[in-house]
Amino acid sequence: MEKIGKVLQKRNIVGDVRNKHEFQAFGNRLADELNDRKHRSLYIKLAKTEDRALLEVAREFVMGSEKATTKGRLFMWKLSELKKQRLNKKSE
Repeated sequence: MEKIGKVLQKRNIVGDVRNKHEFQAFGNRLADELNDRKHRSLYIKLAKTEDRALLEVAREFVMGSEKATTKGRLFMWKLSELKKQRLNKKSE
């Protein structure tokens, strides 16, 4: 039985140097999936401050859309719509 450290060394697993925290990894993954690497810091900030469930619903909406030319814009629109719906439910 080998130690886990030796197994990992053999596999040469290297983490992404841009990610120190989990929210950074999520924001970077969002930017990559939406093909919007220019606004990477925006997605990292959203991952840190916004509700993860809202971000996931908006991401799934964009990934399901076949006609989206600017996925980043569609993602931000859907996120704002979800926030409005949440506010309306709370005010009722």
